[in-house]
Amino acid sequence: MTQATGREGQDGQQADGRVRALALAARAAGRQLAALSGPDRAALLRDVAAALADPEERERLLAANARDVAAARAAAAAGELDPARLKRLGLDAAKLDSVADGLGQLAAMPELLGRPQLRRELDEGLVLERVPCPLGLVGVVFEARPDAAPQIGGLCLKSGNAALLKGGSEARESNRALVELMQRALQRHGIAPAAITLLEQREDITAMLALDDVLDLVIARGGHEFVRHVQRSTRIAVMGHAEGVCHLFLHASAEPTMAATIAVDAKCGYPAACNAVEALLWEPGAEAALAACVAALGERGVELRGCDRTRALHPELAKATDADWGHEYGALILAIRGVAGEADALAHIDRHGSKHTEAIVAADAPAAERFLAAVDAADVFWNASTRFADGYRFGLGAEVGISTGKLHARGPVGADGLLTYRWRLRGHGQVASDYGPGKRRFTHRDLDP
Repeated sequence: MTQATGREGQDGQQADGRVRALALAARAAGRQLAALSGPDRAALLRDVAAALADPEERERLLAANARDVAAARAAAAAGELDPARLKRLGLDAAKLDSVADGLGQLAAMPELLGRPQLRRELDEGLVLERVPCPLGLVGVVFEARPDAAPQIGGLCLKSGNAALLKGGSEARESNRALVELMQRALQRHGIAPAAITLLEQREDITAMLALDDVLDLVIARGGHEFVRHVQRSTRIAVMGHAEGVCHLFLHASAEPTMAATIAVDAKCGYPAACNAVEALLWEPGAEAALAACVAALGERGVELRGCDRTRALHPELAKATDADWGHEYGALILAIRGVAGEADALAHIDRHGSKHTEAIVAADAPAAERFLAAVDAADVFWNASTRFADGYRFGLGAEVGISTGKLHARGPVGADGLLTYRWRLRGHGQVASDYGPGKRRFTHRDLDP
């Protein structure tokens, strides 16, 4: 457990050594995992999925989660935990079924490692290949959702990476039970359980971020400020999964019933999710679609806050303020703003969005295609709910997070987002100095992978 405040320096030093030892053990175990054949890693994934469905294992998991939820409810009652994090904390049979199904999807997917993505003959008897390979050791800091642990673990198993997982303290019991379940499966398959290691103490994050000679990637899942803090605190590459400020834009051609159905799903399906819509934009001509959305959302108990233009049509709405634009509520609250047109909508999204997921409802195909091409976000949808922005729904099995950056991976990051590649060249004694102007010419002939 964390020591008293007066011993923080000593605790930090102890954490540095302890976390380094855990990371080195995880990295060594990861090499075992990467050496498994594709069928063997698929069997390991199916074993974890079966364990999640086993009645005894499930009883153990749900009991651990119940302890976390009870403690979190007490913390929320005392004002020490926000309601959105409390909502994310619960596990039930449906969530475990979904995770197990996602692991089954991963097991059934084609093998990712060792199969060349490109083969190119540089010259006769000189063949170059680009081959996917694991990153190595991934550190993941994630929020209260305990189902993230087996999802992230499963993606690492599929991609041959070891993982250090640091979940929120409010999910400690749940995360411990889930990681122990995965570690038992690793042992059954002859892999050191350290391949999936759980870090539990707050000072472990600082210690992990200092391991730039051991870790290959850090994935930070949390609020904007937390992700920026992680990025500022390490020399390790960071893939950030920050807040989701998602918009739904009603074009003048939006069909009212469709608009209302999408708005309700995007806001009410899981308000605490990062892919839930936080603002509704509408342009002149979309008044009927707006009215349908206001009515449907109001029936679901959503608190609606409107700009002056919106309240001129719907005076019953609360008045929106500048603080409502670009705000992630994580609750049944939605801001509504009238815009002058498509360009104004795009400008609002560019100014207030988080580059997560944006959507348009429109019957006008050219307008929708312009929106899809112009919005700077990881996911952009036409006539579909923002809630589709999810690794499981994308057919990736799961996700380690939704990356809002632009390098390496973007949007829901599945197993392929945890890979890099190496170039392999096979020759027969060729030397580079024999090639060039006036010398031997390259053939540069692409071959079937």
